[in-house]
Amino acid sequence: MTVYGGIDLHSNNSYVGIVNEENQVIFKNRYRNDLPTILSALAPFKDDLRVIAIESTFNWYWLVDGLQETGYPVHLANPAAMKEYKGLKHKDDKKSALWLANLLRLKILPEGYIYPKEERPIRDLLRKRLHLVRHLYLSYPEHQEHREQEPGDHHEERCHQETKGRRR
Repeated sequence: MTVYGGIDLHSNNSYVGIVNEENQVIFKNRYRNDLPTILSALAPFKDDLRVIAIESTFNWYWLVDGLQETGYPVHLANPAAMKEYKGLKHKDDKKSALWLANLLRLKILPEGYIYPKEERPIRDLLRKRLHLVRHLYLSYPEHQEHREQEPGDHHEERCHQETKGRRR
């Protein structure tokens, strides 16, 4: 029997959900964020578990790495790309984990890239640099109108275009 897993990852706990090919719930439970605990919860399903989806959050590295190192196939869900499915998204952790598993089952999971371990420190530094540059940019009075912009409205692109070639 083929099953699909979803893990709704938070700062101190994770909700694990597993569904079969007919989207029937096989398993669901919350665990503290501890790799051995999560691995022992998944162990009975290891042979049948086709793939596991984990929502890309600020703390996904440890879980993705741990699961991959023990032989689990992992996909990183991209929450920003899930807006088109927002009518299907559920608000609680249990349903979110099962929802991720179902998106995998249906082969419509929007995925994020799992950066190789050796590239992550540079990626993290570049993200921090972008944050600092954005903060500095918005600190100038002539750019105050950008503070009210809605999230996801390509603010970074405007900042880059407006500051291209300028030196402060």
